[in-house]
Amino acid sequence: MNEFFGNKLFFPLLIGIIFLGCNSQEQNNQVVETKDIVVEVPSFDADTAYSFLAKQVEFTPRVPNTKAHQQCAEFLINTLKMYADTVISQPITAKAYNGMLLQGQNIVGVFNPQARKRILLASHWDSRPYADYDPDPANRRTPIDGANDGASGVAVLLEIARQLRLNPVEIGIDIVFFDLEDYGAPQDERTAGGDDFWCLGSQAWAKSPHVKNYQAQYGILLDMVGGKNAQFSKEGISMQYAPDVVEKVWYRAAMLGFGSYFPNRETNPILDDHWYVNNIANIPMIDIIEYNSHSNTGFNEHWHTLSDKLDNIDKETLSVVGKVLLSVIRSEP
Repeated sequence: MNEFFGNKLFFPLLIGIIFLGCNSQEQNNQVVETKDIVVEVPSFDADTAYSFLAKQVEFTPRVPNTKAHQQCAEFLINTLKMYADTVISQPITAKAYNGMLLQGQNIVGVFNPQARKRILLASHWDSRPYADYDPDPANRRTPIDGANDGASGVAVLLEIARQLRLNPVEIGIDIVFFDLEDYGAPQDERTAGGDDFWCLGSQAWAKSPHVKNYQAQYGILLDMVGGKNAQFSKEGISMQYAPDVVEKVWYRAAMLGFGSYFPNRETNPILDDHWYVNNIANIPMIDIIEYNSHSNTGFNEHWHTLSDKLDNIDKETLSVVGKVLLSVIRSEP
């Protein structure tokens, strides 16, 4: 779910020098000079990420309890198996806001399972069963493609998985695709149940991770990271629970020349998968999510509408987010 709540939270900007480091990478890496600092831009193939995104959209709608949902799960598992050391599927049975039993699965790709230092990367892979913010009321019970809301974050993480196979790192990386994230009550039925009917997959994972007593140094959640001219603000829950991780990511973005995508701006907290990872699993996790001050919802203008389609995805945005994440990973000692 992507819902604003609570008051805006403010934290001081952390200022300092971060020593840059990276492991061996592909030969087509770029080098950017920022004042006296030389920053190597990790390889990230936007075309490949886009193809991963388009493949998910082919299964639309990826709504739980449908054939398309199961077909997409098989695609994600088989793709991760090409890159990760271990792939784990966690079956979930959860009750929706309307009492329906939903069958889902969290999908986990593990890199360097023996490494004690670990980073958690996540996105949700299911799509919204309701276009409840569509401008046409007749469409508001129609499932959406979810090209941006769901598929974009998964696509970026699949390409990161591919890059980690090509250029391994020594730290442990766990990529988790959360299921049953977007089955909350439609906006005209918001009195049906509570907010905890959203993010069912991350709640299940946080209570019972893929490894007993799992712990990560920090986590990064991706949500709606493929929109045209997207901007990613410093979201309130991220700043409350993991301000140091926010500053780490935004610093790397600035060093790579992507400050226009990652402006130094704090915005309201959003109830999303990272809320449950922070509060149940006690792993400091941030949310990289598009904020749009010009829309009525504060999100991408296509959010929870039938226009959340492949045509409104920008490869450049996918590339920027992917390169920032890889830079963060490779800067870890």
